[in-house]
Amino acid sequence: MGGEGGVATVRIVVEAASAGQRLDQLLAASGAVVSRARAQALVREGRVCVGGMPRKASYLMRTGDVVDACVAPVKAWSDAVKAARPEPLPLDVLYEDAELIAVNKAAGMVVHPAPGHWNGTLVSGLLHYLGGPPQAGDPARPGIIHRLDKDTSGVLLVAKTDRAHERLAAQFRERTVRKQYLGVARGRMREQEGIIDRPIGRHPRERQRMSVHARRGRVSATRYMVVRRYDTATVLRLFPTTGRTHQIRVHLAAIGHPIVGDRLYGRSRGQHPGAHSSVLDAVMKFPRQALHAEVLGFSHPLTGERIQIRAPLPADLRGLLAALRVEEGRAD
Repeated sequence: MGGEGGVATVRIVVEAASAGQRLDQLLAASGAVVSRARAQALVREGRVCVGGMPRKASYLMRTGDVVDACVAPVKAWSDAVKAARPEPLPLDVLYEDAELIAVNKAAGMVVHPAPGHWNGTLVSGLLHYLGGPPQAGDPARPGIIHRLDKDTSGVLLVAKTDRAHERLAAQFRERTVRKQYLGVARGRMREQEGIIDRPIGRHPRERQRMSVHARRGRVSATRYMVVRRYDTATVLRLFPTTGRTHQIRVHLAAIGHPIVGDRLYGRSRGQHPGAHSSVLDAVMKFPRQALHAEVLGFSHPLTGERIQIRAPLPADLRGLLAALRVEEGRAD
């Protein structure tokens, strides 16, 4: 292992005994990274080459292949690990065993430390709750398998062991995890159900946003079902089959029905003629995106048993739904 400019690099020459092994398995077995999940993250980030060419995690090794991996900028990696400090934060634990823990993430809580959000993160709360970091995944994001946006509430799954991390991450990749959200979209949607199937990528000009008009969008699909229609808003159940950044928010905005309270994608769409003033006020002033991850279904990483975790609606969303019921006489 070596490095220039504070970058830790690894070179592996593949021997005959490792031929036929996946690239991510080779990296994890070599001890160059802490886990297979970390190896897969490096591959996705384009920091692993075989023979000078980027390869997929599933690439099968051949005798004599030369693997070069940029493991981490040493100082940045160290700083990120140090930033994840235990904090006695309130956590709503929905399920826990020796392999994993599921929490009902509160709106406003960032999942892991990042620039501008070094304190008060879910990871910091978990470090305090568990008495130390989960021995799984990326040390800067210990145990984290998937994420929810800061202002989205609901079920978030965290692995306690490296074995659980790898097996649960595989389920997310293979799209066998059942993800169900409850959301409130602006306006009265016409269709009872449908699928929004539009690629998502980085916005070509506004880099903090994602877009269905990106030059290099990735396949993305969100199924929706109407729960209740009102003049001002529509209550939906949403089932994303892929897991792109801001996916549900971007997809609903793309069809003209952004999530209520979404300041990034829900720019003003004008007034709602005939809407009750108190209802309109509740919708327009809702302080965050009205989106909640209410159900997560997966197979237990050790036993294979199918588990379904449900997170109750938070008080702010219950209040919004109560305000919408003022229009009950005109709902269908």
